Amino acid sequence: MSVQEKPKPGEVMARGNGRVLDNGEVRDVDVKLGDTVVFGKYACSDTIEIDGEELVILSESDIKAVVEG
Repeated sequence: MSVQEKPKPGEVMARGNGRVLDNGEVRDVDVKLGDTVVFGKYACSDTIEIDGEELVILSESDIKAVVEG
């Protein structure tokens, strides 16, 4: 991560069911609702707005760190 790319914190508001592995099993996501996560500046390319609040959609691989809630 460069100096220009400062990490951003965010709260997990929703999460998916997990990743489907090659053998068909589903690996659970490593974050919980309410967790605080840290992600890179350029991970914010997918955003939506709901009730005037901008929400960021992240892939689990975009998360740099998890601070449990």
